Amino acid sequence: MSALHAVRRPRFLLGAWPWRSLVYLLTGLAVAGVVAGPLMILALPWAIFGALEQRLVRAGDMPGAGSAAWLAVLVLLGAGMLGVFGPLLALPVASLERLRLRLVDQRPLTPGHARPSAPGAWPWLRTRYAEQATWREVAYLLVLAVLAPALGTGLLLALALAAGLLAAPLIVLTTDDPVVIFVEIRTLPPALLAAAAGVLLLAGLAYLTAGLAGGYAALARALLGGGEQPLRTELVEVARSRARLVDAFEAERRRIERDLHDGAQQRLVSLTLQLGLARLDLPEGSAAAESVGRAHEQAKALMTELRGLIHGIHPRTLAELGLPAALAELAERAPVPVTVRAELPRLPAAAESTAYFVAAEALANVAKHAAATRVTVTAACEAADRAGARQPPAEPRLLVVEVVDDGRGGADPGRGTGLTGLADRVAAAGGTMYLSSPVGGPTVVRVELPCRSSRPGS
Repeated sequence: MSALHAVRRPRFLLGAWPWRSLVYLLTGLAVAGVVAGPLMILALPWAIFGALEQRLVRAGDMPGAGSAAWLAVLVLLGAGMLGVFGPLLALPVASLERLRLRLVDQRPLTPGHARPSAPGAWPWLRTRYAEQATWREVAYLLVLAVLAPALGTGLLLALALAAGLLAAPLIVLTTDDPVVIFVEIRTLPPALLAAAAGVLLLAGLAYLTAGLAGGYAALARALLGGGEQPLRTELVEVARSRARLVDAFEAERRRIERDLHDGAQQRLVSLTLQLGLARLDLPEGSAAAESVGRAHEQAKALMTELRGLIHGIHPRTLAELGLPAALAELAERAPVPVTVRAELPRLPAAAESTAYFVAAEALANVAKHAAATRVTVTAACEAADRAGARQPPAEPRLLVVEVVDDGRGGADPGRGTGLTGLADRVAAAGGTMYLSSPVGGPTVVRVELPCRSSRPGS
């Protein structure tokens, strides 16, 4: 999520993005002020060159051989100072700017620096001065010194104008002095119009600030990042292939469940009935009756196991009634008291299936390890906007499932494959899993899955 994406959202003005963009631009002005001093020292030969050139132009003299040589020396000296000391200044500034970029662009950004071939100062310097990423950061340093003050100063002036317009009614009512903002205002009606114009200006400034911050952040990402662009095509293809594998896996799971339910289970039911009828036809107490009876009981036990296996592959309740009913059925079978809070529309089968099996695995872990006395399972649809407050949307974009228990806590993914497998399954569906399990509890497993509600006929 970034400021440029947030501008297109209908609730943009009510969220945090205008304020984040404002802080980003104003802190850029502060950073530019800090680096201005060292940059002025590095650019001192160029400043002297400019002053000498202007002096010769004003005097109307053509520079002689000596003057031209001195001018050339100044130009080369300025370039040399920037080339030698510029990277040493740009590297820490770039690290700070990558942190500051998170205000308006939450996507990860990694520097493009290579690891030195050996420890020590000289290998580090040789590696840094020889790579493109360092000189892109030097270019960003120059952009920062020019662009950040212009954007920050312009924004402050616009905010001052908006504040003056908003304060116009108060100034007119409390003082006899006129308000001069383009025109002279002495009475209340024009002052109220000015205040209304100030409100509109503030709203427009919110969008303008986010747009400027987003554009500036895009430039910073292009100069300060390393390696993301060449990998973008490969990452997109990996994501698509992963989605295809998940869909194929779910289709195969459903096929196995259907074959077991319609094939093996029906034949086992028929076999159980035949054994029961044969048991009735044999003399009671005979050896044959006892053998058939044992076979009948084993067939019934196998039927129970097969039903559990089919239910584990893909619960019929989940397919027919949806996730809330399936979670309620799961809670009834749990050995620990479970409270389910789920009011959901029908969602895509992949999202419902992943959420169900995450809840089932989490409840199984609670029963085995947590020593809990109660568990709460919550499932809800929320808007997938991490920057602002989550709102239940008309068209859900995020399915959130939380399993909270009051057990002993201390769950560690490194001590087993269960939690790691859950995280992998959620990641394969394009979601994210969060775990909080301090020693002493409570343990919270939170899963966020992208989804949209499925409507009949859609």
